[in-house]
Amino acid sequence: MLSHLEPVRALERAGRRAGLPYAITQGFSPHMKIAFGSALPVGIGGDRELFDLFLTDYIPPDDAHVALRDASVSDLYIVSCDYIERSAPAASNAYPVSVYEARFDGDLEGPLMPPAFITVVRKGKEKVLQVPDFLVAGPVVEGDTIRIALVAREQGSLRPDALFEELLAEEAGVQLRSLTRTLQLSDPFSLTF
Repeated sequence: MLSHLEPVRALERAGRRAGLPYAITQGFSPHMKIAFGSALPVGIGGDRELFDLFLTDYIPPDDAHVALRDASVSDLYIVSCDYIERSAPAASNAYPVSVYEARFDGDLEGPLMPPAFITVVRKGKEKVLQVPDFLVAGPVVEGDTIRIALVAREQGSLRPDALFEELLAEEAGVQLRSLTRTLQLSDPFSLTF
Protein backbone atom coordinates (compact mmCIF):
# COMPACT_ATOMS: atom_id res chain seq x y z
CA MET A 1 0.00 0.00 0.00
CA LEU A 2 1.44 3.33 -1.10
CA SER A 3 0.17 6.84 -0.61
CA HIS A 4 -0.49 8.92 -3.73
CA LEU A 5 2.81 10.77 -3.26
CA GLU A 6 5.05 7.70 -3.01
CA PRO A 7 4.59 6.63 -6.67
CA VAL A 8 5.21 10.27 -7.63
CA ARG A 9 8.61 10.19 -5.92
CA ALA A 10 9.40 6.72 -7.29
CA LEU A 11 8.61 7.77 -10.85
CA GLU A 12 10.64 10.98 -10.48
CA ARG A 13 13.62 8.87 -9.39
CA ALA A 14 13.02 6.50 -12.32
CA GLY A 15 13.02 9.45 -14.73
CA ARG A 16 16.36 10.61 -13.33
CA ARG A 17 17.90 7.10 -13.39
CA ALA A 18 16.64 6.59 -16.96
CA GLY A 19 18.66 9.61 -18.07
CA LEU A 20 15.67 11.21 -19.81
CA PRO A 21 15.93 14.94 -20.62
CA TYR A 22 13.09 15.92 -18.28
CA ALA A 23 11.87 19.50 -17.94
CA ILE A 24 12.22 21.35 -14.64
CA THR A 25 9.75 23.87 -13.26
CA GLN A 26 10.80 27.48 -12.81
CA GLY A 27 10.44 29.25 -9.51
CA PHE A 28 11.49 29.06 -5.88
CA SER A 29 11.46 25.26 -5.60
CA PRO A 30 12.42 23.74 -9.00
CA HIS A 31 11.35 20.14 -9.54
CA MET A 32 10.64 17.68 -12.37
CA LYS A 33 7.62 18.60 -14.51
CA ILE A 34 5.43 15.55 -14.03
CA ALA A 35 1.64 15.38 -13.70
CA PHE A 36 -0.50 12.44 -12.64
CA GLY A 37 -4.02 11.31 -13.38
CA SER A 38 -6.73 11.52 -10.77
CA ALA A 39 -5.64 10.42 -7.31
CA LEU A 40 -6.82 7.10 -5.98
CA PRO A 41 -8.90 7.10 -2.80
CA VAL A 42 -7.11 5.75 0.29
CA GLY A 43 -6.98 1.96 0.37
CA ILE A 44 -7.72 1.46 -3.33
CA GLY A 45 -5.11 -0.05 -5.65
CA GLY A 46 -4.46 0.91 -9.24
CA ASP A 47 -3.43 -0.78 -12.48
CA ARG A 48 -2.42 1.22 -15.56
CA GLU A 49 -2.23 4.58 -13.81
CA LEU A 50 -1.48 7.59 -16.01
CA PHE A 51 1.16 10.30 -15.77
CA ASP A 52 2.59 13.03 -18.00
CA LEU A 53 6.36 13.56 -18.00
CA PHE A 54 7.52 16.70 -19.78
CA LEU A 55 10.76 16.34 -21.77
CA THR A 56 13.03 19.04 -23.19
CA ASP A 57 14.20 16.93 -26.19
CA TYR A 58 12.51 14.37 -28.39
CA ILE A 59 13.10 10.77 -27.37
CA PRO A 60 11.31 8.04 -29.38
CA PRO A 61 8.45 6.67 -27.25
CA ASP A 62 9.77 3.10 -27.41
CA ASP A 63 13.20 4.25 -26.18
CA ALA A 64 11.61 6.28 -23.35
CA HIS A 65 9.48 3.27 -22.42
CA VAL A 66 12.47 0.92 -22.21
CA ALA A 67 14.54 3.45 -20.24
CA LEU A 68 11.74 4.13 -17.73
CA ARG A 69 10.86 0.44 -17.41
CA ASP A 70 14.47 -0.54 -16.75
CA ALA A 71 14.91 2.27 -14.21
CA SER A 72 11.68 1.53 -12.30
CA VAL A 73 11.10 -0.81 -9.39
CA SER A 74 9.30 -4.01 -10.37
CA ASP A 75 6.05 -3.06 -8.61
CA LEU A 76 5.78 0.18 -10.64
CA TYR A 77 6.18 -1.35 -14.08
CA ILE A 78 5.87 1.12 -16.98
CA VAL A 79 3.47 -0.36 -19.53
CA SER A 80 3.71 2.11 -22.42
CA CYS A 81 4.75 5.63 -23.46
CA ASP A 82 3.22 7.98 -26.04
CA TYR A 83 3.62 11.62 -26.94
CA ILE A 84 0.68 13.98 -26.49
CA GLU A 85 0.21 17.54 -27.72
CA ARG A 86 1.44 20.26 -25.38
CA SER A 87 -2.08 21.74 -25.52
CA ALA A 88 -3.70 18.42 -24.49
CA PRO A 89 -5.62 18.47 -21.22
CA ALA A 90 -3.98 17.05 -18.10
CA ALA A 91 -4.41 13.31 -17.55
CA SER A 92 -6.77 13.93 -14.62
CA ASN A 93 -9.12 15.86 -16.95
CA ALA A 94 -8.55 13.87 -20.14
CA TYR A 95 -9.51 10.53 -18.54
CA PRO A 96 -12.50 11.16 -16.24
CA VAL A 97 -13.92 7.60 -16.39
CA SER A 98 -12.47 5.06 -13.95
CA VAL A 99 -13.25 1.33 -14.03
CA TYR A 100 -13.08 -0.39 -10.63
CA GLU A 101 -12.98 -4.07 -9.80
CA ALA A 102 -13.90 -5.30 -6.32
CA ARG A 103 -13.17 -8.86 -5.18
CA PHE A 104 -15.02 -10.46 -2.29
CA ASP A 105 -14.56 -13.54 -0.12
CA GLY A 106 -17.18 -15.66 -1.84
CA ASP A 107 -19.60 -15.63 -4.75
CA LEU A 108 -22.24 -12.93 -4.83
CA GLU A 109 -25.88 -13.54 -5.59
CA GLY A 110 -27.65 -12.19 -8.64
CA PRO A 111 -27.88 -8.66 -9.96
CA LEU A 112 -27.24 -5.78 -7.59
CA MET A 113 -29.30 -2.62 -7.83
CA PRO A 114 -27.38 0.60 -7.18
CA PRO A 115 -29.00 3.06 -4.79
CA ALA A 116 -30.51 6.26 -6.16
CA PHE A 117 -28.37 8.40 -3.85
CA ILE A 118 -25.61 8.15 -1.26
CA THR A 119 -25.13 10.49 1.67
CA VAL A 120 -21.47 11.22 2.40
CA VAL A 121 -19.73 13.44 4.93
CA ARG A 122 -17.00 15.68 3.54
CA LYS A 123 -15.20 18.20 5.68
CA GLY A 124 -17.81 17.84 8.40
CA LYS A 125 -20.75 18.50 6.06
CA GLU A 126 -23.29 16.03 4.77
CA LYS A 127 -23.66 15.87 1.01
CA VAL A 128 -26.17 13.85 -1.00
CA LEU A 129 -24.76 12.43 -4.24
CA GLN A 130 -27.09 11.20 -6.98
CA VAL A 131 -25.57 7.85 -8.01
CA PRO A 132 -26.82 7.97 -11.66
CA ASP A 133 -24.81 11.19 -12.13
CA PHE A 134 -21.57 9.24 -11.55
CA LEU A 135 -22.26 5.58 -12.40
CA VAL A 136 -21.73 5.02 -16.15
CA ALA A 137 -21.58 1.20 -16.22
CA GLY A 138 -22.32 -1.68 -13.91
CA PRO A 139 -22.47 -3.10 -11.43
CA VAL A 140 -21.56 -6.32 -13.23
CA VAL A 141 -21.32 -9.38 -10.96
CA GLU A 142 -19.11 -12.30 -12.03
CA GLY A 143 -18.61 -14.86 -9.24
CA ASP A 144 -16.68 -13.11 -6.46
CA THR A 145 -16.04 -9.93 -8.51
CA ILE A 146 -18.03 -6.76 -9.17
CA ARG A 147 -17.04 -4.22 -11.85
CA ILE A 148 -18.30 -0.66 -12.09
CA ALA A 149 -17.33 2.47 -14.02
CA LEU A 150 -17.58 5.91 -12.42
CA VAL A 151 -17.09 9.32 -14.00
CA ALA A 152 -15.56 12.32 -12.21
CA ARG A 153 -17.59 15.49 -12.63
CA GLU A 154 -16.69 19.14 -12.05
CA GLN A 155 -18.78 19.13 -8.87
CA GLY A 156 -16.84 16.15 -7.51
CA SER A 157 -16.77 12.39 -7.66
CA LEU A 158 -18.29 9.36 -5.97
CA ARG A 159 -15.89 7.16 -4.03
CA PRO A 160 -16.16 3.57 -5.25
CA ASP A 161 -15.80 2.15 -1.73
CA ALA A 162 -18.86 4.16 -0.61
CA LEU A 163 -20.86 2.78 -3.52
CA PHE A 164 -19.79 -0.81 -2.81
CA GLU A 165 -20.70 -0.38 0.86
CA GLU A 166 -24.23 0.67 -0.13
CA LEU A 167 -24.52 -2.05 -2.80
CA LEU A 168 -23.66 -4.77 -0.30
CA ALA A 169 -25.51 -3.44 2.74
CA GLU A 170 -28.02 -6.32 2.49
CA GLU A 171 -25.40 -9.03 1.80
CA ALA A 172 -24.71 -10.66 5.17
CA GLY A 173 -21.20 -11.95 5.78
CA VAL A 174 -19.67 -10.69 2.51
CA GLN A 175 -16.22 -9.16 3.05
CA LEU A 176 -14.32 -7.01 0.57
CA ARG A 177 -10.86 -8.48 -0.21
CA SER A 178 -9.54 -5.90 -2.68
CA LEU A 179 -10.65 -2.84 -4.63
CA THR A 180 -8.63 -1.80 -7.67
CA ARG A 181 -8.93 0.84 -10.38
CA THR A 182 -8.15 -1.24 -13.46
CA LEU A 183 -8.54 1.34 -16.22
CA GLN A 184 -9.00 5.05 -16.93
CA LEU A 185 -10.87 6.13 -20.05
CA SER A 186 -11.64 9.36 -21.85
CA ASP A 187 -14.96 8.14 -23.23
CA PRO A 188 -17.57 6.09 -21.33
CA PHE A 189 -18.91 4.73 -24.64
CA SER A 190 -15.69 2.73 -25.13
CA LEU A 191 -16.58 0.45 -22.20
CA THR A 192 -17.02 -3.22 -23.01
CA PHE A 193 -19.36 -4.17 -20.16
